[in-house]
Amino acid sequence: MNVLPPSVADRSDEDLLALYADGVPDGPWLRVNFVTTLDGSASAGGRTADLGGDDDLRVFDLLRRTADVVLVAAGTVRDEEYGPMVLHDADVAWRRAHGKPDHPVFAIVTGSAGLDASSRVFTEAPVRPVVLTSASGAASERGRALAEVADVVTCGDDTVDVAAVVRALGDRGLDRIHCEGGPSFFGALIAEDLVDELTLTVDPTLEGGQGPRIATGASPELRRMRPAHVLLGADGVLLTRYVRA
Repeated sequence: MNVLPPSVADRSDEDLLALYADGVPDGPWLRVNFVTTLDGSASAGGRTADLGGDDDLRVFDLLRRTADVVLVAAGTVRDEEYGPMVLHDADVAWRRAHGKPDHPVFAIVTGSAGLDASSRVFTEAPVRPVVLTSASGAASERGRALAEVADVVTCGDDTVDVAAVVRALGDRGLDRIHCEGGPSFFGALIAEDLVDELTLTVDPTLEGGQGPRIATGASPELRRMRPAHVLLGADGVLLTRYVRA
């Protein structure tokens, strides 16, 4: 018998929000969100835009809706051409009804402060972004320029300490962390055993190229996760959720 997972299309937004909130305790929680092809590529032609489809985008928006902060490494911000962290009107209305600020904080990790302070990410931000960098990055000319448009937070001397990143966000009361990559940053979070949840969309395609894995780098040991749910999207896309075992 061919038994398929429940369909995303059959779930309301509130149903999906409840499903993704199940098992999340009060206090700090770091969720990582990625999309992958069947053969393990985190991108198609160097970008993720062609993977996942409309159901993935729907869940992606809902996950941002509930976040205190959206955390992304600078390379992904550049590669995926991020704009300012502005949510849709429906998301803003939901957040207001639940006592949250209109938009989550946008937090960007960069060891070298390698970001353009004149980017729309900063100039059109509805909430002052946070840049988490090294002491040497903060002291650089670019770091000083970023301090004019963002809160620059030092998390390490010459490189970024990812555990310090998570602590710094917690110190700001930003407990619900929604991380969108990239692969090397995700790998560093795995190595430090900081990942509480992975929401992974599996696109039923074979990229067959040189696309990166969703995580790179080395971890001292396996980090065991347990499945929380699987949903079926359009065109055979699978939306999966794993939480810390």
